[in-house]
Amino acid sequence: MSLAHILLRYRLKGSYALLNLTRYASSDGKSKHERPISRFSIPDVSTVPSDMRAVMDEALEKGGFLPNIFKTLSHRPDEMRAFVNYHSVVMGDREGGHLTKADKEMIIVAVSSKNNCAYCIIAHSALCRIYSKNTVLADQIVANWETADIDDRQRAILTFSITLANCQPLSDQHFEALYKHGLDKEDAWDIGSVVAFYSLGNRMVFLTGMVPNEEFYMLGRLSMPPKEPKL
Repeated sequence: MSLAHILLRYRLKGSYALLNLTRYASSDGKSKHERPISRFSIPDVSTVPSDMRAVMDEALEKGGFLPNIFKTLSHRPDEMRAFVNYHSVVMGDREGGHLTKADKEMIIVAVSSKNNCAYCIIAHSALCRIYSKNTVLADQIVANWETADIDDRQRAILTFSITLANCQPLSDQHFEALYKHGLDKEDAWDIGSVVAFYSLGNRMVFLTGMVPNEEFYMLGRLSMPPKEPKL
């Protein structure tokens, strides 16, 4: 299930969705409280290449709001395209892989917390709540992943992730801890790819001063809507 489908399942109804449609249409580069969402100019959506505009349109239509990362990265369409495509590969379900979407979002939250990246903490905490069906896990990880209420498998994954995020050598013991919990060497690569990709993303947030959408704060904290979106 794509990010757009997940956002659709948790969208807020009525005028709130309309407000976001209006904000996207105006392309004014401002957040709800008139704070610029990026230090860099936000191009008019009509000037964005058609393939990337289609990505933005899909996210807006299915999610009810457009995550500010799309607006921000549209400043450099070629880089946006590379980012979106790499995201699809890294966050997709690899055949034979053993990491769940909840695992990957947990990694992103931990790495983003380590890097003090507010946008990624807020956005991916929401997705962590949704995929894990756990309303407190992301908050605990942001505060201190080492004291979070996680099981041994999750601890092995996060120990591996944070060691890599700190640019510290990985030992055989780090890999063996993963193997002990049913993960393999290719899963270790997957973990590394998520850590590396979001370390890039964290730094792009600091470069641009990207502001998180307010909609993310409540996603996954509310009661569950119907199981399937109506498309």
